[in-house]
Amino acid sequence: MDPRGFRFLDLSERGVNRSFWAIFWCLPPMGISWLWWRQAFLQTMPPHTNVGPLFYFRLALVEAANWFVPLVFAGLLLLAFKKGERFAPVIVSVNWLGVPLSYINGLLLALVFFLPQLVGLVSLLLLAFMLAQVYVIARILRMIFYGQGLVVGALTLVLLVPSLMLSEYLQRFLGIYPI
Repeated sequence: MDPRGFRFLDLSERGVNRSFWAIFWCLPPMGISWLWWRQAFLQTMPPHTNVGPLFYFRLALVEAANWFVPLVFAGLLLLAFKKGERFAPVIVSVNWLGVPLSYINGLLLALVFFLPQLVGLVSLLLLAFMLAQVYVIARILRMIFYGQGLVVGALTLVLLVPSLMLSEYLQRFLGIYPI
């Protein structure tokens, strides 16, 4: 592991626990995405349909699953690769990286929310953002697992793909997916 890139991160057990505070730092952009999701959901429903607190609770369940399930899969993968000692840097890095990524995503969704005529441009920006997210996560993992491309590639996929699949499945299962 290249320690120069991680000197500002607390990689101790306490630092791992503290890194989950990133979830609370992400609440404002999550709120923006939830408002956008509510608008998209209500556009597909009959007129005068309303959503209540249960809708937002279900969205919170999806967010929690998207945060924790990839970390569990990453831990299992690291155990399979016998790299469990590197799990703490992965957790801390991914958790704190979630904060700026969440704010960028929230900003793009706010653009769609307030300027719906820009939906095409924002869709392209979201695609570029997703590609940048893959690149950034792979670069950080490359710093943690220097010279181990298989581990970096597998972890990058494990951290991104399950949340994409799980979010759509849970949204459909919980009845909050706009049809």
